Amino acid sequence: MKVLVTALGDNMNASVDERFGRAEYFIIYDTDTKNFEAVKNPFLNDQGGVGVSTAKFTVEKGVEAVISGSYGPNALEILRASSIKLYKAQNGTVQENIDKLLEGKLEEF
Repeated sequence: MKVLVTALGDNMNASVDERFGRAEYFIIYDTDTKNFEAVKNPFLNDQGGVGVSTAKFTVEKGVEAVISGSYGPNALEILRASSIKLYKAQNGTVQENIDKLLEGKLEEF
């Protein structure tokens, strides 16, 4: 399963970014291969529509689940329409949140 986690840095030890559309980085983690890709948010400095752009990016990347602190209404609509599972991030690192997801300890959004 491909999981996108919003992050403040480009690695698994980075803290989770509470923002979905304005996150600094996206960590895309594959639970099968245990590999990850770090992507600097290309929409970070856009004027508006950032949540929508980020949601479309997420769908294009083939992500099946997202871990973030908050989601805007327009992003939520796109993500839910694409059957992507949404989880509420907990304080901590990307790795800690992935571990909690795999243990079934993250709340669905």
